[in-house]
Amino acid sequence: MGRIGELDLPARLAPYAPAWLTQLLFALLCAAAGVVARLIVDIFAPGAGPFALGYPAVLVAALFARWQSGALAALLTLLHSWYFLLAPVNSFYPKGPGDGSRLLVIVIAYVIMIAVAETFRRAVRRAATERDRQIAERDLFLEEFDHRVKNNFTLVASLLDMQRRRAGDGETAEALASALARVESIARAHRHLYRGTAAPGTVDMATYIHELCTALEEALFLRGAITLTCTADHAALPRDRAVSIGLIVNELVTNAAKHAFDDRDGGAIKVAFETRGPGWRLTVADNGAGMSPVAIAARRGGGLGHRLVEGFVRQARGTIRTESGPEGTVVTVDLEG
Repeated sequence: MGRIGELDLPARLAPYAPAWLTQLLFALLCAAAGVVARLIVDIFAPGAGPFALGYPAVLVAALFARWQSGALAALLTLLHSWYFLLAPVNSFYPKGPGDGSRLLVIVIAYVIMIAVAETFRRAVRRAATERDRQIAERDLFLEEFDHRVKNNFTLVASLLDMQRRRAGDGETAEALASALARVESIARAHRHLYRGTAAPGTVDMATYIHELCTALEEALFLRGAITLTCTADHAALPRDRAVSIGLIVNELVTNAAKHAFDDRDGGAIKVAFETRGPGWRLTVADNGAGMSPVAIAARRGGGLGHRLVEGFVRQARGTIRTESGPEGTVVTVDLEG
């Protein structure tokens, strides 16, 4: 409905019928609609305004099937009114002394209406063509931009991975691996901006989080003993918030995989993203050894990972809560709607 003013029936139906046939049939349809409206009006006001109902028929025909269709609809409605409505009815013989001049005025009005409708139709078509051209240019620019950003992410990730391999084992390699995971999380959110069913500039969180969990499972070698499960509701969030949430998941899952199961042979990590009222709730839970209140307090004032998580939570417009005990740790992030 938003683009009804751009409708051009001869062009739209060109694959199925020649333009002249479309114009002829649409003119007949509009004239027939005018005749039906005339019959209905005659029930209440016989003969009132004999030419009045021809105006909308001519206007619609000219707007949607070009001026040729409008001219044909005008001719048909004029003939109908002259033959059936003006006395003597059912005759093309000359009517009253004033009917000839009235017919001339109606013809001039129809010509002006058709000219205005055709001018408007062409202006709309030019505007639509210009809009489509600009959209095509924008899409080309976005495609080129997307390609360049992907290349940049790939380059940064490759450099980090190369340095991580050279560093061998130790804190340096672990820090580089964490940085690599963060870069890949941002890159994954960026990819979702240009695909899927989410609105432009947004990321579908269900697809994004499932893909992120799959990548984390492969990167952290979570096979067999430690399992990672993921559930997520569909939600279209702006890119910046999606990136922040992805980085939160990345940090919390990585931390749980490294520290929650030190003295255990196996375990499970669960990630859940669900709609809660006007907002959303992100939960990352494990059934590991848990942390004491002292350890939780120490973490809050300590490492880089925890400071990053707090920063990402603020960027995502959320609040974080950590609960831990002998049966595991649950981190809950409530996000504003």
